[in-house]
Amino acid sequence: MGDIRRRSAVVLGVTGLVAPLTLALTSAPAQAASCTTQAGPYQKQVEKFLGRPVDGKQSTADCKAIQAFQNKHGITPAVGYAGPVTWGVMDLMNKQKAVGNKPNKDGKCPTNKGRIACVNLTLQLSWVQDGSKLVYGPVPVRTGRNGFETRTGLKKIYWRDIDHVSSVYNVPMPYSQFFDGGQAFHSVNLSMWNPPGSHGCVNMTTTDAKKYWSLLKTGDDVYVYGRKPGT
Repeated sequence: MGDIRRRSAVVLGVTGLVAPLTLALTSAPAQAASCTTQAGPYQKQVEKFLGRPVDGKQSTADCKAIQAFQNKHGITPAVGYAGPVTWGVMDLMNKQKAVGNKPNKDGKCPTNKGRIACVNLTLQLSWVQDGSKLVYGPVPVRTGRNGFETRTGLKKIYWRDIDHVSSVYNVPMPYSQFFDGGQAFHSVNLSMWNPPGSHGCVNMTTTDAKKYWSLLKTGDDVYVYGRKPGT
């Protein structure tokens, strides 16, 4: 049973990384795209976020700034258009920043479990707490896209593999900590705001994945709640 469970974790867990890699590879041509002269529906909001003059009119400088943001976070097509995907990423960043150092202000992540890793899908944030004490975070994460949502509820870390590699796709998944079937915390070399998301895993930066590895152990609780925007 253990071997079957492990093999299924390998197969399912890799889906948290396969599509993001595809996105990263296919986004390269978009980086060479020329700038659009068209103002987008979120022009003013995007201009404000980027510190540009807020006039709602597209300029060459506006487009270059928007395009640089899109390229940085893997938003395609990267043509400098202030559309809903670009503004959605910026809006999420604003909401994440507003949380500050009180990610569990609403009390939705259990405080009676001792050490626990919390994942707020709505804000795409995760943190580790011990009772009501914040231990680490909050940090931005990248969770399951529409149709492959990271499953909600109370779970436990049941398998950890620091150098995990999928035997199916030969894709590295460093610092993997599995907590629900093939869904796991693990690091990726992508922006945490790279849309549309993973195939179920909770993607993290290498720095944050390493920290989670040092703080958590097999048997520790994980609580996932909320709903990722766009799912």
